[in-house]
Amino acid sequence: MKPEPIKQSIRLDDGREITIETGVLAKQADGSAVVRMGNTMLLATVVSNKDVKPDVDFFPLTVDYREKFSASGKFPGGFFKREGRPSSEEILVMRLVDRVLRPTFPKDYRADTQVMIQLMSYDEDVQPDALAGLAASAAIAVSDIPFDGPISEVRVIRKDGEFMINPGVKDIEEADIDLMVGGTYDSVTMVEGQMQEVSEEEMLDAIDFAHQTIKKQIEAQRELAAKVEKAARKRDYDKQEDNPELYEKVKAFAYDKIYEIAKQGTSKQERKEKFDAVKEALMEQFDEEFLEENGKLISEYFADVKKKAVRDLVLNEGRRLDGRRPEEIRPIWTEVNYLPSVHGSAIFTRGETQALATVTLGTSMDMNIIDGVSFQDEERFYLHYNFPPFSTGEVKPIRGTSRREIGHGHLAQRALEPMVPQDSPYTIRVVSDILESNGSSSMATVCAGSMALMDAGIQMKKQVGGIAMGLILDEETGKYQVLSDILGDEDHLGDMDFKVAGTKDGITACQMDIKIKNLDRAILEKALHQAKEGRLHILGKMNETISEPRPDVKDFVPKIETIEIPKDFIGAVIGKGGKEIQQLQEDTDTVIVIKEEGDLGIVEIMGKSREKIREAIDIIRSIAFEPEVGEVYEGKIVSIKDFGAFVEIGRGTEGLLHISEIDWKRTRDVNDVLKVGDMVKVKLLAKEPNGKLRLSRKALMPKPEGYVEEKRERRPHGGGSRRRNDGRHRSHKPRRDE
Repeated sequence: MKPEPIKQSIRLDDGREITIETGVLAKQADGSAVVRMGNTMLLATVVSNKDVKPDVDFFPLTVDYREKFSASGKFPGGFFKREGRPSSEEILVMRLVDRVLRPTFPKDYRADTQVMIQLMSYDEDVQPDALAGLAASAAIAVSDIPFDGPISEVRVIRKDGEFMINPGVKDIEEADIDLMVGGTYDSVTMVEGQMQEVSEEEMLDAIDFAHQTIKKQIEAQRELAAKVEKAARKRDYDKQEDNPELYEKVKAFAYDKIYEIAKQGTSKQERKEKFDAVKEALMEQFDEEFLEENGKLISEYFADVKKKAVRDLVLNEGRRLDGRRPEEIRPIWTEVNYLPSVHGSAIFTRGETQALATVTLGTSMDMNIIDGVSFQDEERFYLHYNFPPFSTGEVKPIRGTSRREIGHGHLAQRALEPMVPQDSPYTIRVVSDILESNGSSSMATVCAGSMALMDAGIQMKKQVGGIAMGLILDEETGKYQVLSDILGDEDHLGDMDFKVAGTKDGITACQMDIKIKNLDRAILEKALHQAKEGRLHILGKMNETISEPRPDVKDFVPKIETIEIPKDFIGAVIGKGGKEIQQLQEDTDTVIVIKEEGDLGIVEIMGKSREKIREAIDIIRSIAFEPEVGEVYEGKIVSIKDFGAFVEIGRGTEGLLHISEIDWKRTRDVNDVLKVGDMVKVKLLAKEPNGKLRLSRKALMPKPEGYVEEKRERRPHGGGSRRRNDGRHRSHKPRRDE
């Protein structure tokens, strides 16, 4: 017998409804919930081990999101016909949910915890990524797992000046703001998205709008949890016991030493060595037996003291770890065309962060094909980000592309994409290799990528730059400092980090993580305006190296031009068994790709010589020639008859220039005026129902003054076109199999 579900509904402002249900599916999990909007349904589960790991100094949380192909009535691709490793799109959703969930668990909770979210039913009018955070939080809210939630996430877009929550695919495509926003009831804690050069105030308005819906979804989770008996009794766990006396001892020994090191403005490596030396000296203050029992706690207290010392230095003296002022940008140097054999390259170095970006140009055959459950696309522009361990002076095993690399690459791609011309004939791949890292390698990727695209000859609409910002706030005193171009340590020690990318005229992408509650909008607004000043400074440095795209791709780079032909002529261009297109490629030393789009054939011609490409285009256009009544053509006389001449106005396309249409004055013999092989301009007067073409030469001549048309006897001429020896009309188009 089916158990009675426990339900809660959420009514959005536009009347649409979201329902949360628990108590029916996956009841052996610690918590489970089904979220439904339209016909999109997600199942979220959570399981957390009862035993807390005493030796672990982090929260071992795993968030997994998967889309079942059956959700949209599709078969998985590949040989095995089953879902495999997660796609990049699924990983991006995992990261979005993780970033909002993780801070809401108790700081000392160290139990293995696994949140699994799966898409079970898909409705193209409801995107599941906007519901994943709600589903995960609801599953935890109805469990006995300790949790300082609930949280929720929504997607907010702006279309035609109006904000919308959780829109469908078509609305997203037409939006100029597309943000994923996550948070608690009190605060927004995560923002990520893409924009079309919007202002800081417009982005903040979108975030505020999203937070109102987040509050509704959190209230609904609380009401749902109140109906579940288990949720009222959160489990006990072995909490970490504080030792205030030990903390004061650590602080007394280390605080001043750390503060003085922080004031010296040293490099990352030198600073690390000095901090490590202080920690080592601290450990020597205790005997082995005490360290064995309290070593982990001492390390945590040392980290806390270090954090406080660095924060106090910034708040009290306005000085940072590397000696800069809060708004100061690290020294920048850039270079383009560094790699001589690639299609485009650039180095962007800012302080101790360095990105080398390369650009490769290809045809539509090189597009990135995305074939997921909720997202299908052919990307003609895509970016890959690599973060090797040597960039931070470390040794680590390399086990494929990390979630972090996928997330950072996606952010940089979204930042650059609005400025890449949509009519570019190329498929464009940007690769960013991080060679050094000390803060904001994703924004260095944006800067290097923008310059590399210009170096490759891609006609970027505007240069794109990016900057990472931080915030240090003392909640007791209200004193705060906004930090421009943050270091890796400042990212870890601060209360907010956000990355903003855009042009001189507006924001194109952002990523924001806020670690404190009730952040005042005025502070966030100040931080965004300071980010704009920093972005403009960085763009200025980039423009000193390259401010305009190359007028064309480099000489050794294959050129591409794209033309459209009527779909009906694709077969004629290809020819029987591909004979025509193969011969054309051989004759013009080009590579030709044809695909259908609606009623058109899109033809890409790629070659090293623009002259050869244009030669191929002329031949293709002549094969796919579609004469228009009223147009003027220059054609070749291919034969002469008593009643007129046949003129070839396109490859395989001939029409009759009747003797009466040769001149205003009477023509008694065609041969007196025209010869085979002559080039003549003619106007297409009409297309007969049977496909025959009627041409006129005299229509392009001035009509003589006082002209009176002579009466002439009509000569038999076979209806306006002559036949070939094979019986076909010369005025007809060739058949597709000819």
